Amino acid sequence: MKIIINGAGGRMGKALSSIIENSEKHTVAAYCSMEFATDKAQNIYNNIREFEGEADCIIDFSNHLATADVMGYAVKRNLPVVVATTGQSEAELAIIKGAADSIPVFYSQNMSLGVALLSCLAKIAAKAFPDADIEIVEKHHNQKLDVPSGTAILLADAIKTVKTDAEYVIGRSDYGKRDKKEIGIHSLRMGSEVGTHEIIFAMGSQVITLKHEAENRSLFADGAVSAAEFLIQQENGFYNMDNILE
Repeated sequence: MKIIINGAGGRMGKALSSIIENSEKHTVAAYCSMEFATDKAQNIYNNIREFEGEADCIIDFSNHLATADVMGYAVKRNLPVVVATTGQSEAELAIIKGAADSIPVFYSQNMSLGVALLSCLAKIAAKAFPDADIEIVEKHHNQKLDVPSGTAILLADAIKTVKTDAEYVIGRSDYGKRDKKEIGIHSLRMGSEVGTHEIIFAMGSQVITLKHEAENRSLFADGAVSAAEFLIQQENGFYNMDNILE
């Protein structure tokens, strides 16, 4: 599989490049990043729109602000795209979902299969303990932009499919008692923390804690490649980690 890496100059883009370069099954069709000066001889491009060569799939680890450009390019070239960025606005999400009418699109706020499993376990726990106080704590490095993390929202949304009256409380600060409908979401930003997500279900008589720790960024890159392998076999449509786990 020939993969266009958009955002190749960033942390995740570099991790993804390393994995693909050392793969026996896949190759990099193009390295695209605003941080690069275009060098076609080296398959390096400042803007993804400059690349006109052969490819099977796009993996986008750039920035949500590039959503319109990336999806427009993917639709124009009829290429499946794995959207691995987070922090999209409602308008940007609408663009991603709209593109799925024309091409296969994979979107997840976390590319880890472990997090996808954590999401499934969270729904089971929420169903088993409907009266539990639920709190989500996420930790990331001190350069992360979006708060709370896309993964924390993904987990909260999964729980809300079971606890339908849930209300999110981001970074509890107001004076007053906790409401039973609340799902508290707390964000810590420190050092070089890759990513930890913890869901706490407190029932009064017992506490259940579900936790996922990312030890390095390669797991997200591995997940993105798995998503691409899955996606190129699919018809036009909108897919996520749940589809891989099915």
